[in-house]
Amino acid sequence: MLRKSGLLLMLAILMVATFGGAASVAAQDKVTDLTIWWAQWDPANYLQQIGNDYEKATGIKVNVVQTPWGTFQDRVTTEWAAKGTSFDLIVGDSQWVGQGAVQGHYVDLTDFMVSNGIDKTVTPATLKYYGEYPAGSGKYYGYPTEGDANGFAYRKDLFENKDEMAAFKAKYGYDLAVPETWAQLRDIAEFFTRPDKGLYGVNVYTQKDYDAITMGFENVFFSYGCNWQDDKNNVLGVVNADACVKALDLYKQLYSFAPPGNTNSFFQEMNDSYTNGQAAMVMNYFAFLPALVADTNKYKDVTGFFVMPKGPDGQQFAALGGQGMSVNAYISDARKQASLDFLKWFAQEDTQKTWAAYGGYTCNINVLNSDTFLKATPYNAAFAQTMTMVKDFWNIPEFAQLLAPTQSALSGFVVGGQGEAKDVLDKLAEDQDKVLVDTGVIK
Repeated sequence: MLRKSGLLLMLAILMVATFGGAASVAAQDKVTDLTIWWAQWDPANYLQQIGNDYEKATGIKVNVVQTPWGTFQDRVTTEWAAKGTSFDLIVGDSQWVGQGAVQGHYVDLTDFMVSNGIDKTVTPATLKYYGEYPAGSGKYYGYPTEGDANGFAYRKDLFENKDEMAAFKAKYGYDLAVPETWAQLRDIAEFFTRPDKGLYGVNVYTQKDYDAITMGFENVFFSYGCNWQDDKNNVLGVVNADACVKALDLYKQLYSFAPPGNTNSFFQEMNDSYTNGQAAMVMNYFAFLPALVADTNKYKDVTGFFVMPKGPDGQQFAALGGQGMSVNAYISDARKQASLDFLKWFAQEDTQKTWAAYGGYTCNINVLNSDTFLKATPYNAAFAQTMTMVKDFWNIPEFAQLLAPTQSALSGFVVGGQGEAKDVLDKLAEDQDKVLVDTGVIK
């Protein structure tokens, strides 16, 4: 009896030590806050609102830390090199997915997304470009968070003015209306360019700092049937194909119809040139178009929106923007699990409805197709249509090495007037080919 009692006592002590210790460790690992890193812009503010909702629901505080777009990539690259843990989740550019996956910076989310059915809730294009690597692999490293692409805003009062309509038809032989092709958009831009009146036909991206001029040009490039590579990653004869030369010539023409001084312009300059009455049409990411329906825009009530036009062969694409949310591979397992818990909650349809209501561009299929979303703003219908025809730049780890010569070549030709389109693209194809060969992507 004493032996049995002693044995029971020893077992009891052992259980207390074991489970008490586990409870102590669990208490130490309990996550009470999460940090999400993103660029500095309005969608990050909307995400903070979502984070505040999550804190109310779970008690876990969410901090959305914002870094200016111009330094965001450099800051992230530095953090990755140090295997830093200053953030738990990151909303990174679509082009970063390959680097994040191959170099081990991002957690593999495949099992998490598939087992929870999250991969089926978002549009295929956004899953492909914001989350999957390699393309077609079914391996996911990001949840499509901020869907975005380029569209156009335009002055309806100019387009629908009877005198303008008559003058346009007399000059070009067809009706003035929202352009269906890039050739039509070019004519309209030329028609409304009136320097003596301070009015210009269009404004397009020219910024050289990160990727803006490349993204702007892609809208024409893709719709002219061009791609950055073939199915074997070759660029010679692809980037510099005849159709691509024509696309580049057209983009330069569009720039010639832009307000003066837009030599390094991105989203803010687009909106500014529109709200100050200089531009009849402006290219911009949908994420920046809310400013054009705000009371601060005196043209608010006469502003319309349209999707990217078609190329000469009827192809129609828009340059992808937006980002997916990924989990930092260097944080503790407890923080990884807490990050996954947040992602699962964020991906729920009800949360995505709230995200869209705050101003975020959801990638959720059901929310995108709902009447509530389509009618919520004057630009949401164009956005929903655009997200079915998006294409993107390279997303392999070497994308930055490919982007640098592209930005330089496009800026030099379009803004600087250097060389001829064919020579510029021939040289760019050679530069990109060298990067791909030197890094072993192709032989």
